[in-house]
Amino acid sequence: MFADLHELARAIKAWGAELGFAEVRITDVDLSRHEAGLQAWLDAGHHGEMDYMASHGMKRARPAELVPGTVRAIVARMDYLPMDTDADWRAKERLRQQDPAAAVVSVYARGRDYHKVLRNRLQALADKVKVAVGELGFRVFTDSAPVMELPLAEKSGLGWRGKHTLLLSREAGSTFFIGEILVDLALPIDEPTGAHCGQCEACITACPTGAILGPGRLDARRCISYLTIELKGSIPEDLRPLIGNRIYGCDDCQLACPWNKFAQRAVLPDFDARHGLGGASLVELFGWEEEEFKRRMEGSPIRRIGHERWLRNLAVGMGNAADAARGDEGIVAALRARSEHPSALVREHVAWALRRHGL
Repeated sequence: MFADLHELARAIKAWGAELGFAEVRITDVDLSRHEAGLQAWLDAGHHGEMDYMASHGMKRARPAELVPGTVRAIVARMDYLPMDTDADWRAKERLRQQDPAAAVVSVYARGRDYHKVLRNRLQALADKVKVAVGELGFRVFTDSAPVMELPLAEKSGLGWRGKHTLLLSREAGSTFFIGEILVDLALPIDEPTGAHCGQCEACITACPTGAILGPGRLDARRCISYLTIELKGSIPEDLRPLIGNRIYGCDDCQLACPWNKFAQRAVLPDFDARHGLGGASLVELFGWEEEEFKRRMEGSPIRRIGHERWLRNLAVGMGNAADAARGDEGIVAALRARSEHPSALVREHVAWALRRHGL
């Protein structure tokens, strides 16, 4: 069907575009130069409670051990800004952060679960390749397997690692998801791009909790995304005031990054905000009972944290509202309504929030 692997690689990229990917590139899977950095990060404990980061050892840097026979990774990018995003979206997001009543959900999490969207489309792409070549050994994944995805994406030329450790593209900033197909087919590889951050440290300065220790050095234990999503227990009290009204994830380093003036809107409606998550209030979301939370968050990445941690995060946001709206009747009433919640975790954070309001 194809004259050679170069022609097949071109076809793979065209099929990717048809499936909604903004860019598809191909790389080899030698990540050996990243092993020492991964080990040092783990040794420093910067992964916090994310035990899965350490449980597979150096297999994360050895894709061929994860899927025997792997020689290439097909790496794809999918933009996620909602289709109706305005040109001044970053300024609008900052204004929401300054509204003490607003519940700020990271932009990527307001729509459908990206794991499902990307995995389904990557599978469709892999199926096309399999039809073209016959036998194909492969595995599809997106943020779902013990492999260093960002180094693979960087090596493929999708972008470079910014000082905040996220992947940056000159054409699309950092507002995109990535996914991979590991294959046993020796496709021609693409060249990486250079780094283009220069002397800029806007992301480091912007981090509310100081989680970015220096260029490319992230202590996840201080990161708001980790604290509101990955951390299962109590949020450290000294970090709670720094979280503000961010109740799921954090976009501050991306909002500060100059490259995100080139951020691209999604071509799929899947990432459009659902259930008003782009403009909801803390009190409104805090009022959801568990069944309502589960129903509304069906198909959302937020559902994975569960109702208990959802209330924990919202309680922190409502406590922080005291900085601008101390004693607000609506917020105080909502907190008091949960003060006897069955969960000790929720009760603890509600009590803290009430103390912030002087109660």
